Amino acid sequence: MPRIEKDSMGTMKVPDGAYWAAQTQRAVQNFPISGVRLPRRMIAALGLIKQTAAKVNAGLGLLEPKISKAIIQAAAEVIEGKLDDHFPVDVFQTGSGTSSNMNANEVIANRATEILGGEIGSKLVHPNDHVNKGQSSNDVFPTAIHLAAYAALEEDLIPALKKLHGTLKKKAKEFDPIVKAGRTHLQDATPVRLGQEFSGYARQIEQSIAHIKRSEEHLAELALGGTAVGTGVNMHPEFAKRCIRSFRKETGFPFVEAKNHFEAQAAQDSLIGVSGALRVAAVALTKIANDIRWLGSGPRLGLGELLIPAIQPGSSIMPGKVNPVLCESVVQVAAQVIGNDAAVTIGGLDGHFELIVMMPMMARNLLESIQILAGVVKVFDKNCVAGLEADAERCAEMVERSLMNVTPLAALIGYDKAAEVAKEAHAKNKTIRQVALEKKLASPEQLKKVLDPRSMTEPGIVKKD
Repeated sequence: MPRIEKDSMGTMKVPDGAYWAAQTQRAVQNFPISGVRLPRRMIAALGLIKQTAAKVNAGLGLLEPKISKAIIQAAAEVIEGKLDDHFPVDVFQTGSGTSSNMNANEVIANRATEILGGEIGSKLVHPNDHVNKGQSSNDVFPTAIHLAAYAALEEDLIPALKKLHGTLKKKAKEFDPIVKAGRTHLQDATPVRLGQEFSGYARQIEQSIAHIKRSEEHLAELALGGTAVGTGVNMHPEFAKRCIRSFRKETGFPFVEAKNHFEAQAAQDSLIGVSGALRVAAVALTKIANDIRWLGSGPRLGLGELLIPAIQPGSSIMPGKVNPVLCESVVQVAAQVIGNDAAVTIGGLDGHFELIVMMPMMARNLLESIQILAGVVKVFDKNCVAGLEADAERCAEMVERSLMNVTPLAALIGYDKAAEVAKEAHAKNKTIRQVALEKKLASPEQLKKVLDPRSMTEPGIVKKD
């Protein structure tokens, strides 16, 4: 049988066994939209805020010790994920996240009431007067997003990117002796070492990490302390300082109080900055994954310069086919991250006067981007990049056949004559070396020196004898 819960608007029937109360139930009925709930890290962050607030309010003499202790215990269960089933509110809800903040307040209040031996719904522990003391949804929800996103970046994404960066650097060193055809505009270009290409990939990931780290500076600023509109009304002057000091100690992350609470609640430029850094990483990963699958195309009729690990059959109809599935996974994740970034950016446009009102959607998209990027980077690194091998013979063969080997020859015979050599070589399906020897444009010894593939991969000018 459902029980009856009350809020300021009246009574609501709440399912038996649910820790949530009237305001949450209203949100469940008002927003039956997507079936998508707040991410796990957001729920944990809300739990941490409520737990910390209870400790601080008790320390300030604003909360009875027994009530504080019960809230702390109930909030710990929220942090640990034991009460996730009691957070049913759809992510597409009130733009301030009030429904989810009240969901947390009600769940923790009823569970704390139960811990104290009271009857659920009796408000022995009150969701507003006790659990939400010194807070507003308008400063709690953005604080939760920052706590959750910072932890996700530091614990999941950045370690994954650092691991991939290390693997790419290792491959750059391993592949350094191998000279291959360079390509610009999807056309043949002068030779490049495979290791040089991979050093470029490693640098892209290094830069992606740097972008993310820079964006964390703003993310570390927390809105807690602004309450309703940034003024801090109904909050003890020491409350936010003590809470944020506790967050630093609890997480090990350098959280600080917002330099300006009106900015922290009326805008979320910090989230747009983080999302933009994730977009940069997504673009970099797309470049790397696409290059790898092109370089591994074949195995007989493509470029075939890389050998990509075979991890699963590639076709339900073509026996023996193997596809670059992890590269495909990477670019799909990247596309989703770029789409999420667009949504986060649009969310940032919806800050009107003292409050931004697209925060649940922004939280969901940002945290999803971090999660799926971290996940795909881990498997891409482990199951693809780490196992890449080079076909050195294929690389050498394609370098010798490249018409762009004519480039250093132009320093000896001039651009126009070199262009004629390239055209003839192409028309007769010969190499630059063969045509140059036939036309006696240089001696075999000169050509050996001028057309040395490795020398073309480093700075230098061919001198006429």
